[in-house]
Amino acid sequence: MMSDILRLDHVYQYNEMMGCTSLHPSVSVIDFSECQPVMPSQKYFGFYAVLLKDFKHGELKYGRHYYDYQEGTLVFFAPGQIGGIDNNGEPFQPKGWALLFDSELLQGTDLARHMKDYSFFSYEADEALHLSESEREIVLDCLHKIKEELMHPIDRHSQTLIVNNIELLLNYCVRFYDHQFLIRSNANKDVLTYFESLLEEYFETSKSQHLGLPSVQYFADQLHLSPNYFGDLIKKETSKSAQEHIQTKLIDIAKNKVLDTSRTLNEIADELGFKYPQHFSRFFKEKVGCSPTEYRTMM
Repeated sequence: MMSDILRLDHVYQYNEMMGCTSLHPSVSVIDFSECQPVMPSQKYFGFYAVLLKDFKHGELKYGRHYYDYQEGTLVFFAPGQIGGIDNNGEPFQPKGWALLFDSELLQGTDLARHMKDYSFFSYEADEALHLSESEREIVLDCLHKIKEELMHPIDRHSQTLIVNNIELLLNYCVRFYDHQFLIRSNANKDVLTYFESLLEEYFETSKSQHLGLPSVQYFADQLHLSPNYFGDLIKKETSKSAQEHIQTKLIDIAKNKVLDTSRTLNEIADELGFKYPQHFSRFFKEKVGCSPTEYRTMM
């Protein structure tokens, strides 16, 4: 329930909760070992948060899901997300680090335009980034640089230097996720195989007639992955997006159905999940280079 969730709309509110001094209105770097013990809680984040977890205390809850995280794990929250640890009535001393920053800090910067590219802010907690020791040192170095800049009086260079270091950290996280995808390649191939079988099943069992065109969200749900993580995983394994895989399968099936002259094109469009026949014709021509009618005649 929302009443059980601690709402944190601003960075300074998180600082107050942890007993830390706010050095900047829109950004903070916190070393949890310097903080007071706190009560565990579920939190609503009104800002971006990158949390380096160096402690084990219960189960982290991210949205509706629980994740029994390891030490040395990076978890990412975007504004509007909810996460934390259920309150068991026992205060604990957190360990690790936090980077917190408001969207307004990024206004007018290149990073503001590219934040959507850091898809890991929409991953589930069990898709968190597990750092090697060397990766952890790089993350800490970035955090120390941001914290050092926060110790200086704010001047006309502050925003640029702070944002550049945040962007550097996020770019390192992209690299580390690429490495994590690579070392989990065997497990990822299992996901890819299951995805392909689910895609086959979608059309064989006529789900398309009941659910409409297959979506990335549908297959991510079936695989118990967030859509962004699922999409990134498929892209890393195949160099093609999940949407491209879906559309390739859809057009292959469409070609076969179009050659069956016992069915009208309207019936085929309905079987494939298109709401309107003209949408099917437009999609077919875009992918094949000719209309379904022209393809049927030509073949």
